[in-house]
Amino acid sequence: MINSNLLAVVGSAMADTASGNWQKPVVMFVCNLLALLVLSRVIWHPDVGPKMPLPFPSLFNNVSVPAFLASMSAGHILGALMILTLGTDKYI
Repeated sequence: MINSNLLAVVGSAMADTASGNWQKPVVMFVCNLLALLVLSRVIWHPDVGPKMPLPFPSLFNNVSVPAFLASMSAGHILGALMILTLGTDKYI
C-alpha cells in the first residue's frame, strides 16, 4: 500500500518540473558550448584518438572523441553548478 503523503510529495514535485522552463536548457547549452570552445584548446593531447565530426573543425580545434567527451562532461558539471547557483538566487 502506498502512503498518501508520499503520493502528495511526488505529485507536487512532478508539477514543479513538468511546467517547463526555457532558461535552464539555455544555460546548459551555453555552458557546454563554452566548455567545448575553451577546453578543446587547453587539453594536453586533443588529437589522440578518432576525430569528432563537428561542423566547424577549425573553430572547435578539430578535437578527438575523448577530448569532446571530456569537454562535454566538464560543461555539464559547469552547467549544473550554474543552474543550481542561479536557481538559489531565483534568477532562473
